[in-house]
Amino acid sequence: MPKKTKDSLKRSGGTFVNNVLAVFGNSPLKALNYKQVAAAMGVKDKATRDMIYSVLFELKQQETIQEVKPGKFLLNPKHLPQLSSYKKFITGTVDMKQTGKAYVTSPDLGEDVYISPNNTGHALDGDKVKVYLFPKRSGRKTEGQVVEVIERNRNQFVGTLQLNRNYAFLLPDNTSMPVDIFIPPDKVGTARNGEKVVARITEWPEHSRNPFGEIVAVLGMPGNNNVEMQSILVEFDFPLAFRPEVEAEAGAIPETISKEEIARRRDFRDIFTITIDPADAKDFDDALSLQKLPSGNWEVGVHIADVAHYVQQGSPLDKEAFDRGTSIYLVDRVIPMLPEKLSNHVCSLRQDEEKLCFSAVFEMDNNAKILNQWFGKTVIKSNRRYAYEEVQAMIEGADGDFKEPIMTLFHLSSILRKERYRKGAINFESQEVKFRLDNEGKPIGVYIKEQKEANWLIEDFMLLANRKVAELIGVKKGKTEPKTFVYRIHDAPSPEKLNTFSQFVSKLGYSMKLGSNKEIASSFNKLLKDVSGKGEETMISSIAIRTMAKAVYSTHNIGHYGLAFTYYTHFTSPIRRYPDLLVHRLLFDYMNGATSANAEEYEKMCDHASEMERKAMEAERASVKYKQAEFLIDKLGQVFEARISGVSKWGIFAEIIGNKCEGMIRLRDLNDDFYYLDEDNYQVVGQRYGETIKLGDEVKIRVKNVDLQRKQIDFELIQDEASHLLSSPRLPKMTDFPKKPKGSGKKRH
Repeated sequence: MPKKTKDSLKRSGGTFVNNVLAVFGNSPLKALNYKQVAAAMGVKDKATRDMIYSVLFELKQQETIQEVKPGKFLLNPKHLPQLSSYKKFITGTVDMKQTGKAYVTSPDLGEDVYISPNNTGHALDGDKVKVYLFPKRSGRKTEGQVVEVIERNRNQFVGTLQLNRNYAFLLPDNTSMPVDIFIPPDKVGTARNGEKVVARITEWPEHSRNPFGEIVAVLGMPGNNNVEMQSILVEFDFPLAFRPEVEAEAGAIPETISKEEIARRRDFRDIFTITIDPADAKDFDDALSLQKLPSGNWEVGVHIADVAHYVQQGSPLDKEAFDRGTSIYLVDRVIPMLPEKLSNHVCSLRQDEEKLCFSAVFEMDNNAKILNQWFGKTVIKSNRRYAYEEVQAMIEGADGDFKEPIMTLFHLSSILRKERYRKGAINFESQEVKFRLDNEGKPIGVYIKEQKEANWLIEDFMLLANRKVAELIGVKKGKTEPKTFVYRIHDAPSPEKLNTFSQFVSKLGYSMKLGSNKEIASSFNKLLKDVSGKGEETMISSIAIRTMAKAVYSTHNIGHYGLAFTYYTHFTSPIRRYPDLLVHRLLFDYMNGATSANAEEYEKMCDHASEMERKAMEAERASVKYKQAEFLIDKLGQVFEARISGVSKWGIFAEIIGNKCEGMIRLRDLNDDFYYLDEDNYQVVGQRYGETIKLGDEVKIRVKNVDLQRKQIDFELIQDEASHLLSSPRLPKMTDFPKKPKGSGKKRH
């Protein structure tokens, strides 16, 4: 660089360099030469243009910019220093919408960043990206542009193959996938036009609107039950089968227990032991034992399948279980975390079979006060396998096998439950949508399954074991810090969300006390009891749940707000939850003198387990939505009683009473007025006449349309013929006004 230019740069300090970088910052994806930079800066004299030329090559040497073509430069997103207030870059996760627009959530900002369809680049839903933030305009949301895809969320997609003469496209099922995948002819394989297939993205050329891919699996024709359930698994990135080496390892595990192993364990085989599970369950990972002690007290054993005995850390079985994170419960099947030999046979606590367990054993008096506790490896033999319905019948007065000890267990569990609520636990009773299926998996009926006392009996003892295991490791003893452990944590709801919820229910005639945590919990329980059986019950319960934080796994214990436990973990389901397997290993190691495990390593495993749990829940919901749509597809035009379950700017959601099938009533289809969203009051309001349709309202709907592939149901509202609105002059319909031109759908190559 000439001495004169160096001196000029030195005198101008960093301002001139920052001004040059600001030009690139305003167009982070555009390659510029020194003349274009000069024009953008309003520079016309030769000396300053020469200075810009020199600055560009200096910045290139610093790797702040890249020379992508001779004399043309582009910001280097990986090495960009924050030199200027004219620009700002963040990293975050993409939330892609069906229209092609996206929002990026980032821990660096307290708000989502809006990305228009033209600025998403090659980003897809769930990708980790770097985003350039546009200068903030007053009163406008923060906007930006994706400048780099740091990490792909996924590369495999399921969809329908559209096969043409010289090329093919995969039309993804996922509505968050804004582009179709181009499949070259030699990458189609044996797939036929119209089949459901799985495609893997192989490349995405810079100037192509569509990624290129190849077919990696053919599932079959749409509409087939097995094809659709497999499609849901692929959609949420779960494997369709166990790897061969995993099946081989599971197959080599002996089903008999050696005498030497039994001798190392506490023997419960002669003590009364039972399992209580759903009627169709096959993986029994928990059992209860009961015996009366000479003192008159009760010994209750909570026996959990000793999966860690069979699944060795670092083995193919262990790696597979970690990757899956959890079992998945679709409408018609279970996708187990472990191969069937383990989940349904070797580890499953089946009646009349000797089984290895890790147990929590409690001595209690008649008032369920815990006098002693013991944790360790055991061997059991279940006397009887019960379905929940059998135990529930006995609780309600019927006779049955071993009724007396079962009623003793129920008595003790009831005391534990009352004590939990007294200390501030919140009683969210769940309702589960279940289907009656024919031999081909088609739904022929829908019903709601509610939890009853038999479910609570088991739950109360499982909660006790989970809490006591967490306390054993987590409670500080003297000056010694607790060792690294896996906790199930649940944060308190934010004050803002609580206030919003309290104001909302007050408009419906209910009150909330928001003082202490105990008062809040008591208010929630009273509210849920007061709305039971009323029209607004579903609405208030669902909003109350959304007000709460989500429970996750972590090594950093903050307690469990919803259960009112200071220490809580998941110990009781290692057949179907990987964190429970981690807890078993840590507990056994610590009981045998091991030093504290690496907290950072276990926190990463906790994050993964929480994410897999979330994905499993979404897959389960997707299978329910598909079956609900399938149930209604032959009921077009039929009328049902329904309840308003949600509102949005596009329409109102209604849930059919009795089967919980939910569909949308589009606002544009309401012809008696122009309705707008009143978000604060969970309702839509007619602009002209002031009619309101709000959450909880009971209405009549007609099934208008069902889209099986999108799992979407459209309803139309049957409006009251006696309404004064119908006697008023005809209101213009939405169809009377010109519509905005629609785009061409998903982008094509």
